[in-house]
Amino acid sequence: MGKKSTIKPATGIAVGFNSGHVVTKRNLKQSIKKKPKSQKKELINDVVREITGFSPYEKRLIELIKIGTSAATKRSLKYAKKKLGTHKRGKAKREEIQKIVIMQRRKAATEKH
Repeated sequence: MGKKSTIKPATGIAVGFNSGHVVTKRNLKQSIKKKPKSQKKELINDVVREITGFSPYEKRLIELIKIGTSAATKRSLKYAKKKLGTHKRGKAKREEIQKIVIMQRRKAATEKH
C-alpha cells in the first residue's frame, strides 16, 4: 500500500515554502491501484507453493533467516535485493520468507508436544 502524501500544493513561486510549478493531480487508473488479494487467489498461491516448493535462492534466504542474527537478516535483504532487482521487492520477499520460517517453527513446536 502506498504512503499518503503530506505535500502541500505548490504556489507557482520558484522559492520559499510550497515552491514549484502548479500542476493538476491526475487520478490513477483502476488497473494501476493496489487491490487486496482475494481468497481464491490466496488459495491458489498456497497450493502452488505447496506443490512446487522453494526456489534455490529462497532456500538460501530461509537458511540466512534461520541463523537469526541481525547481520544475517541484513545479508538476507542484500541477497534478495540482488536477486529480485529492487529494494522494495527484496524487503517484501524477506518478510514473506520470515513469515514462512515462523510458521515452520510453530509447526515443529506443536509436533513435539
